[in-house]
Amino acid sequence: MPDLSSLDTLSQYLKHSASERQGRAIPPLDKWHPEQIDDMDLVIKANGEWWHEGGHMTRQSLVSLFATILWKEENEGVIEYFLKTPVQKLRIQVEDVPLLINDVGIVTEDRVSWLEFTTTTGDVVRLDELHPIELRPYQTNDSTQVGEDNIQIRPYMLVRNDLEALLGRNTFYHLTEIGELTEQNGNTVLTLQSGGRSYQLSMPK
Repeated sequence: MPDLSSLDTLSQYLKHSASERQGRAIPPLDKWHPEQIDDMDLVIKANGEWWHEGGHMTRQSLVSLFATILWKEENEGVIEYFLKTPVQKLRIQVEDVPLLINDVGIVTEDRVSWLEFTTTTGDVVRLDELHPIELRPYQTNDSTQVGEDNIQIRPYMLVRNDLEALLGRNTFYHLTEIGELTEQNGNTVLTLQSGGRSYQLSMPK
């Protein structure tokens, strides 16, 4: 079995494997238990960009392909991310979360309206009990700011395999236009309707 720690080899391996699946189906990562673990110089930036060996990965088709094998593990409070195959796990670095949502819309099925979100790498997910949205603080790496100025409140959504996506700024603005903004006890609350249920977002205390 070839070493998959190079982009070209991994890409060819995944393309061959993907041809055996329907469309962009996510492989059964939970059923894979590779013993070999290696490191890859790949970083998913806090803005959703993928960088390999110091260079920005601009081939979206390749990024989307690799995103199908993203895997998250937590051991004793330490979270690690990998690109996972049946034979090898490649440890990568993620500055914030590995996925980015860049679109939201309303879809209707059987006269029920859903909020449907799409990531830059092709995941489509609807707001429901299994895929909630949460606002929480993020510590930026901006060296020009200190203290509380370094903290941003960001919106996150659970997508798949315990992987989260950051809602892009324009997407979240659109969400505030779709939903209803109200004041409750001095706190601004965004109420969203999806699948016949209401979901509320408010700034963390």
